[in-house]
Amino acid sequence: MSTSPEPRPAPVPGSLTRPSGPSGPFTKSPGWLDWYADPSAPAFTLPQGTVDAHCHVFGPGAEFPYAPQRKYTPCDASKDQLFALRDHLGVSRNVIVQATCHGADNSAMLDAVRASGGMARGIATVRPDITDAELEELHVAGVRGVRFNFLKRLVDAAPTEDLAAIARRIAPLGWHVVIYFESADLEELEGFFSSLPTPLVVDHMGRPDVTQPVDGPEFTRFLRFVDRGDVWVKATCPERLTATGRPALGGEPEPYSDVVPFGRKVVEEFPDSVLWGTDWPHPNLKSHMPDDGLLVDYVPRVAVTSELRHKLLVDNPMRLYWPGEGV
Repeated sequence: MSTSPEPRPAPVPGSLTRPSGPSGPFTKSPGWLDWYADPSAPAFTLPQGTVDAHCHVFGPGAEFPYAPQRKYTPCDASKDQLFALRDHLGVSRNVIVQATCHGADNSAMLDAVRASGGMARGIATVRPDITDAELEELHVAGVRGVRFNFLKRLVDAAPTEDLAAIARRIAPLGWHVVIYFESADLEELEGFFSSLPTPLVVDHMGRPDVTQPVDGPEFTRFLRFVDRGDVWVKATCPERLTATGRPALGGEPEPYSDVVPFGRKVVEEFPDSVLWGTDWPHPNLKSHMPDDGLLVDYVPRVAVTSELRHKLLVDNPMRLYWPGEGV
């Protein structure tokens, strides 16, 4: 039986507009780009119940210290700042993905999920020795999956036997595994992915090389991988994938045009298993930091009908993260 979520807390006034920190005994990585201050109001109105299915929180470092083994040190990006952006963009719910700068200490993510009044779910990072009691605690808090990251610049690769053991542990909870990898590595990893006993959710369309044809062998392999299994795809991060597209800055009406064919392809081929998210606060971007209001305006360029948009933004993430619950 579904229950109505608790009233969500109001964000701290002005909390969205100014990146700061990191607080505590931390110094930002050289060249770090802070999230975009004062994002524009989207021209596209998100449908009621929209879920931002991929976002993060960083710290604040003074309260939730960054992991000693981290590959980067970010600016702070707190739950209040995330919820302020949610309300500014017209988003209803969030799926907060554990950031690699926090390692397997899920405290900051869990704090945000618990503070959301039932309007957020979490994706955790866990170790193979996690106890059943700890998994149950995560589930009660609102966690619904774990993330396996295969980007060597972000994490030290874990043995696949450890990851497989984790997947077997979470399967009875009804969780899924979020996988993050480079497109060129799919051939090597596909057999392992297909062996996992849970649904899979692929970050950022498998990071395609958008300089290659959308109907070329690399992206076709990815599409067939999705088609063969219980796989969901996040049609996210054009700002991260673009090679030649104009950035979502300065009111640009058509940013990241080189990524649009790839996003449109997954939305149209897999309309019932695609998800959307902001990726706020956009960790480790190098060339620019996008205006999140313009990222919302990107949505109708890849989901070209109201039916496709409602599935992408509302129906699919609700079915995956809040099954049986009304918008």
